[in-house]
Parts: sequence; C-alpha cells; structure tokens
Amino acid sequence: MTQMQWYNEPSTWNEQAEVVYVNAEAKTDFWQKTHYNFMPDNGNFYYQEVKGNFTVEVKVIGQYQALYDQAGLMIRENEITWLKCGIEYVEGVQNVSAVVTRDYSDWSVVPLSKPQVALWLRVQRRSETVEVQYSLDGENYQMLRLAYLTHAETVQVGLMCASPQGEGFLVTFEGFKITQP
Repeated sequence: MTQMQWYNEPSTWNEQAEVVYVNAEAKTDFWQKTHYNFMPDNGNFYYQEVKGNFTVEVKVIGQYQALYDQAGLMIRENEITWLKCGIEYVEGVQNVSAVVTRDYSDWSVVPLSKPQVALWLRVQRRSETVEVQYSLDGENYQMLRLAYLTHAETVQVGLMCASPQGEGFLVTFEGFKITQP
C-alpha cells in the first residue's frame, strides 16, 4: 500500500503486510449540513487516487464503543462530494451504513440483529455511479446502496474511520484491494 497517503492522519496507526491498524481519533467525523447543521471534515482517511472504474474491497473489524463510532471505505472527490460506508455504532447497535454527500449528506442504515466481529465491504464504481455491497461472512454479498456520486475521472479511494462523540477506538482493516477492469 505504498501509494497511499493520509487525510487527517491519526496519531496512532500501523501497517503490516495487508493489515492496517488505526486508532480512530476522538471527536472526528465526515458530514455536511443535513439535519445536524454542522460540517466536520476531520475523520481519518487513508487513501490513494484512482482513475476511472474500479472495485474496492476490505474486511473491517472495529471495537466500537461510543455513539456514531464508524469505520469502513470512503470514495472522495472533495469535502462536499464523497461516499462513506461501513459500520456505524448507534445506541448500542452496529448498523451497516452508507452516507452519500453531494453538498448535503444523506444517511441510510441497516441495523444488524447481533454484533458482528467483522464486516466485509465492496464498492464498485462505474462512471458516475457507485454500488455499495456488504457481507457478514466474506462470501455472500448484499447491495446496500446504488447512488450517483460524481463525474470526476479521478477520486480518492481508501479506508475511513471516525469517532464523532467518543474518545476514539481501535479498528483493523484487512485485505484492502482495488481492482480495475
């Protein structure tokens, strides 16, 4: 993952082979305006630039503790055009979550009936469209979201975590890979 760089680098992180360990920083988030009327852009994002169509995949293991603790994938053009998806911890429940932001953030969730040790994510970009899929076992994927994102040819693609109301938490990303047709 030598091509990768940080946007809001956390104070504690480590990379070994195909595993990235991150201690998500406290009081961090990505959001734009909707409902809460705030615009934080200080979450941790480890990314590389990708041109054209691609598929990105990762396995996420998080020690979620505080309201809105989150970890997963992000595709980003800039601070007002991006997608983040993964687990978001809300009132003691892990939710598979996707936020699409084009000036304003929207948020969709699927509450999980029981806490998961790991969540597998796959996002496919085809032109301006992104499709978010998730799996609880690494084999059987379900679609969570299909959305318009951007016409920009090049976007930033990578690992995202944030702890908006907490003091941070440990997250492990395994098997991160980007493939292109």
